[in-house]
Amino acid sequence: MSVNVRKGKQYTDLNHDWMTKGWDVSAVSFHKLLQTLYKKDAMKPGGSIVALTYIAAQRTFPNYNDMADNKAYLESIARSFGYFMGKDKQVRVNTISQSPTLTTAGQGVEGLDGFLNYAEKMSPLGNASAKECADYTVMMFSDFTRKVTMQNLFHDGGFSNTGVSQDIIDMLQKE
Repeated sequence: MSVNVRKGKQYTDLNHDWMTKGWDVSAVSFHKLLQTLYKKDAMKPGGSIVALTYIAAQRTFPNYNDMADNKAYLESIARSFGYFMGKDKQVRVNTISQSPTLTTAGQGVEGLDGFLNYAEKMSPLGNASAKECADYTVMMFSDFTRKVTMQNLFHDGGFSNTGVSQDIIDMLQKE
């Protein structure tokens, strides 16, 4: 989680040293891992590498702050390195964008409880649980996904493709 978020810094007033630390931990470390695996030829052909991301890499969620930038870079690394891992090593590289999920790190995000409720109402299938995300991630290591690479896969109950749900419309009309 972003140090800026934990310390209550707004996106318009980031501490750039903290931002750099978050960028290194949340995205650059993935490049370092992939680079090491690539150079050492440490992955078996047909293998799979998966990183977790979040929809804020593509859409604005104000309180997610500089973590959105970190996740956007993480997804870019997965696509870019995914090309080379696929072409040269026959290894798949993907990211999974999970539903909003209460985590220890996420507890630092202002307004998270309200957002979790909103996302539940927006998602036709409801928010995916951490357990369901784990199951989905395990599937990405199976032969059923042997031709899936360089993708950001949404596992969010339909949240990412729902403009507005009837539940939200009904809630707004009551106000």
